[in-house]
Amino acid sequence: MTTRIDEIAAGLFRFSTYVPHIAPPAGFTFNQFLVMGEEPLLFHLGHRKTFPTTMEALTRVLPLEKLRWLSFGHIEADECGAMNEWLAAAPNAEVVHGILGARVSINDLADRPARVLGGEEALDIGGRRLRFIDTPHVPHGWEAGVLFEETTNTLLCGDLFTHTGDGPPLTGADIVGPAEAAEAMFGFSSLSPTTGATLRRLAALEPRILALMHGSSFEGDGSAALRDLAGRYDGMVRAALEAS
Repeated sequence: MTTRIDEIAAGLFRFSTYVPHIAPPAGFTFNQFLVMGEEPLLFHLGHRKTFPTTMEALTRVLPLEKLRWLSFGHIEADECGAMNEWLAAAPNAEVVHGILGARVSINDLADRPARVLGGEEALDIGGRRLRFIDTPHVPHGWEAGVLFEETTNTLLCGDLFTHTGDGPPLTGADIVGPAEAAEAMFGFSSLSPTTGATLRRLAALEPRILALMHGSSFEGDGSAALRDLAGRYDGMVRAALEAS
């Protein structure tokens, strides 16, 4: 496996590792994002087994000693499996997450305690601000959340809009249809009556870039995409209730 590097916005780098044997025939990408600033932040920490290739890719952009913050959406191997490997390799780095993530799991799992962001508190990384927004169980995980980078209006989405294939790093094409197809394939979302409302709350941020963990990132009307996805999930919930 190799990791591809693309700058999808000014100072926002996407590291993408394509794994063809997952979800064949299209395959699956695992994407991590480096947000540059005086105190750079890496969102998604990846699997332990892919740590060597993603670390090598990151060092082509940034010396490890300058990496300051590590974050992710929720507790899952592809989101934070390599957390302690990053903490060991980057001596000045700290994990940053929401209250639930830190208290329930991270401060037990991590080799260094996490910096906790409460509510929609912003983290100033020097030249940029990122807000951690709690999204419990969306798409899954009690401690789930997303980061919103205010300078480029980028929503670091985690597993939202997951889709298969190894498409372009950034697209303006439809990502909602492919996400619905992936939902039908994997059933990965914790659907509830509040799922749509959570996505509409994110739509109010008016993101211009949706940085996806699996699949191509999106540039365009992120609010419309989030509202569309919310409507489709609402339909799935209604259909499940009617069938019960």
